[in-house]
Amino acid sequence: MLYIGLMSGTSTDGVDAALCRISAVNSVKVLAHTALSMPASLRAELLALNRAGHNELHRAALAAQALVRLYATSCTKLLQENGLTPAAIRAIGAHGQTVRHAPELGYSWQLNAPALLAELTGIDVIADFRSRDLAAGGQGAPLVPLFHQAIFSSAQARVVLNLGGMANISILRPGQPAIGFDTGPANALMDEWIDTHLGQRYDAAGQWAASACPHLGLLDHLLSESWLHQPPPKSTGRDLFNSAWLAQHLAYYPDLSPATVQATLALFTARSIAYAIRDYAADSTELIVCGGGAYNSHLLDLLAQEIKKPVYISDGFGIGAQEVEAAAFAWLAYAYQHDIPASHPAVTGATHSRLLGAWYKA
Repeated sequence: MLYIGLMSGTSTDGVDAALCRISAVNSVKVLAHTALSMPASLRAELLALNRAGHNELHRAALAAQALVRLYATSCTKLLQENGLTPAAIRAIGAHGQTVRHAPELGYSWQLNAPALLAELTGIDVIADFRSRDLAAGGQGAPLVPLFHQAIFSSAQARVVLNLGGMANISILRPGQPAIGFDTGPANALMDEWIDTHLGQRYDAAGQWAASACPHLGLLDHLLSESWLHQPPPKSTGRDLFNSAWLAQHLAYYPDLSPATVQATLALFTARSIAYAIRDYAADSTELIVCGGGAYNSHLLDLLAQEIKKPVYISDGFGIGAQEVEAAAFAWLAYAYQHDIPASHPAVTGATHSRLLGAWYKA
């Protein structure tokens, strides 16, 4: 069966779409992948909607429609490039764009318009993956550990790390349920900082961060954030880790150069991940990295130094780092249509495993 998975993450850099053949829970093959950049105006609006603002409900509705039109374009591109018609696709799994995440208040808000997507593509859409887990008392996140377990399990304990806007880990042990949680920021703070100072969307290969030395005083200040020391299950987003949060810490170190701050943010990301692995996955033998940050070679070097375990990019395990999250939402659509619960209390803290999603027929 063919599915399309769509993901636009908290990095807000674009839309990833993966065409997948799924024949069983643990049999997923990515046949094709496409990535579309987020238009600058839409990206700016999505980032702005992470904060309270004027007329935000109206603006959010329009932004959701614009995002879904980009989703539809990516689906059409996949179909055309692979000689397929909409009838060949069983369903689209569409995550939406997270703009607010407050599980402690019982909600997580993803901008999406799945009915419009079904109309535009002529394909059934599965969406709204987080709300049922939240209703069951869970975090509604992370959503990918059971997918990671399906495709990355082995005879050894290993950790799968997704480096998007935020970082989350899945701890995979043979014969045990997956454990997963957010560890803190991945690319979000670094991307925002380089955009502000150099006008670039991201730090390619971490070159700017590598050009300076981190400031250990600022690093300790960042690592003192109380959320980092909470036990899982836990999840986070730009609601906490944003430019205002960073500015509060930088106020204690006003004379640092922008490059020094970027170097410190890179080490902060690596060390906060390393602390989580030390505390909850010390028995793991290796780290498999996916997400856009997997191609930040400086960050991966820092991770290897911090965790003192082998670090690999998921490309070497049969699925491209940029494809994993989109493929996960194809898998979540498959799981929904086959009545397979895709959350687990060990991951989200919900009272029970739940079927995740809602079905919008074409």
